[in-house]
Amino acid sequence: MIRQRILIADDTPASLSLISNVLEPRGYEILAVSNGRDALQLAPKAKPDLILLDVMMPGQDGFMVCRELKASDETRNIPVIFVTSRNEIESVVRGFQVGAVDYIYKPFQAQEVVTRVATHLKLSLLTRELQQRNDELEREILKRREAEQARDKAAQRLSSLATREAQRWGLGGFVGESPHLRRILDDINRLQQFGKTSVLITGESGTGKELVARAVHHHSPRADGPFVAVNCVAVPGELAESLFFGHLKGSFTGATNDRKGYFELADGGTLFLDEIGDMPAALQAKLLRVLEDGEVTPVGGTKPRKVDVRVVSATNANLQDKIASGDFRQDLYFRLARYSVHTPPLRERAEDLSLLSSHFLSLFAGEMGMTAPTLSREALAVLGNYAFPGNVRELKNVIERALILSGGEIIKKEHLQLLEPSGDRPAPHRSAVSISASEGIPFNLEEAEQVLIQRALEQTGGNVAEAARLLDVNRSRIYRRFPHLAKG
Repeated sequence: MIRQRILIADDTPASLSLISNVLEPRGYEILAVSNGRDALQLAPKAKPDLILLDVMMPGQDGFMVCRELKASDETRNIPVIFVTSRNEIESVVRGFQVGAVDYIYKPFQAQEVVTRVATHLKLSLLTRELQQRNDELEREILKRREAEQARDKAAQRLSSLATREAQRWGLGGFVGESPHLRRILDDINRLQQFGKTSVLITGESGTGKELVARAVHHHSPRADGPFVAVNCVAVPGELAESLFFGHLKGSFTGATNDRKGYFELADGGTLFLDEIGDMPAALQAKLLRVLEDGEVTPVGGTKPRKVDVRVVSATNANLQDKIASGDFRQDLYFRLARYSVHTPPLRERAEDLSLLSSHFLSLFAGEMGMTAPTLSREALAVLGNYAFPGNVRELKNVIERALILSGGEIIKKEHLQLLEPSGDRPAPHRSAVSISASEGIPFNLEEAEQVLIQRALEQTGGNVAEAARLLDVNRSRIYRRFPHLAKG
């Protein structure tokens, strides 16, 4: 137990001895000095819990010493009790004016000294505790005020972001005049009236399936709710149930907290399931149950939770073929495809190519702080004769690279970096990769696989599905090597 420390300043040795003999047996640590100067020097260093100060001392009297103690940040909170033989009312008043908390008159009784010292030490302790609590409350109030200000700023940013997001994913995000595009816009307008109908979007990679999904969300009664996008290929099988339906703390190793799944995160809004055709069979059955019942049960839990979620799914696979092979549940297909939207490949939207190119030029030129250049006739002709296996996504990449290469000047055909200038789509066989990868393949198997996948992606313009077909592997294998592609 820490002993409380008392500083006594008195120029009379007998008084010092008497007070010390009264207080030391009670467990107090006593520091004794014979003049005010020594008291002023010792107090900041020793940090006593209480000071007993004689009024009449040579040099600096008790009033002067007390005034200096109270003027210092280091000692102003130490309680001071005057010990004096002067009992005039003026002396008492002056003592309280300079900051003393009490008076003890000589000659004193031992019990009086013990009682007054104990009382003021207790009051001092309670005062410090109260001050600490007030400081804590002030800090807490400040934190809450800062948190409220941060929330207000976040709400403003969110409101601004929501406005920009709605503009970005609104119908204005669709560029073109082709009948295919007009049909898609009609579908989106039709779906505006319905906030629960599940939608299946089909089409090749890079055709804008997520753009359609987001437009369906932002033009529906759920526009104010969350839009949660999930790439089914990138979901680890062992964590799939937890990620989709959530889990409770302690339900498995590593579950240190309760966690909401994708369905709860999307409650009141839209859950976009991209690459739905690659969802594991075991998860398909549980997904169907959630869609039918509108309830999720977290891993480790027994009580289901209600969710209000619209599911929009997308695939570039032929789900009918997957149903026939037993890789996809037919009942889940019917539940997902209450309404279907097809996004056509760019090669079937030839009339939109020029408008899309100009749109992307304006977009990237604005980001780069330059005036959007035009495309030369030769460049437009090259683009028109190209098959675009990566569809709109590939066109976007081609235009961005061309703008960089041209330095903001008119886009010429030499600025266009295309995979197959002849316009023929690459044939999906392995020999092309074997030939292109024959040089510089490392002897480490993992590194060799990395190189092969990289070259296949280069050959297909970053089209994962095409690269997977070219290599005759599952797309999940490519995503494991290049996880950032799963977020694209």
